Amino acid sequence: MTHATSLTSAEIGGLARRIDRPVVLVGLMGVGKSTVGRRLAAMLDSDFIDVDEEIERAADRSVAEIFEAHGEAYFRAGERRVIARLMEERHGVIATGGGAFVDDETRALIIDRGIAVWLDCDIDTLVERTARRDSRPLLRTGDPRTILTELKDRRGAAYAEAQIHVVTDNAPHAETAQRILRAIDAWL
Repeated sequence: MTHATSLTSAEIGGLARRIDRPVVLVGLMGVGKSTVGRRLAAMLDSDFIDVDEEIERAADRSVAEIFEAHGEAYFRAGERRVIARLMEERHGVIATGGGAFVDDETRALIIDRGIAVWLDCDIDTLVERTARRDSRPLLRTGDPRTILTELKDRRGAAYAEAQIHVVTDNAPHAETAQRILRAIDAWL
């Protein structure tokens, strides 16, 4: 695969002025939504918000603790309220948790008020990346490869509704951010 040339800072600046709503990164845990999101926000000279971090700050407890104490449905309802508020506040780049976009109401909200970018990669890369952190509640219940494969199969149709689909593979974050910028440029 040949890599397209990188956008210049002037081209990125022009693109940033054309983006009139938040860029919302969706996809499975481990695809790089937070790390790529920070890089993307810096390139666009905008702010970056990680929804899970925002939820944890507001609740003063971890996502895993909220899941354990109240269950997934409770968590998803709170997550939807936080995403709606962040989009209303017009943040530049927002990284969602892996399951956020699977919720019908949350997905409709993001598609309506943002530019949804599905970051996607192969299972081997996801297994390697998620093994680095023990903060993933959905991976604590069994074999991570099996769980991630099932999640990808189950969530794929929802993720496919995003306006933009970018395969990250194991590319450097800057390259993935450039791919996102080129995809947004083509979509706008």
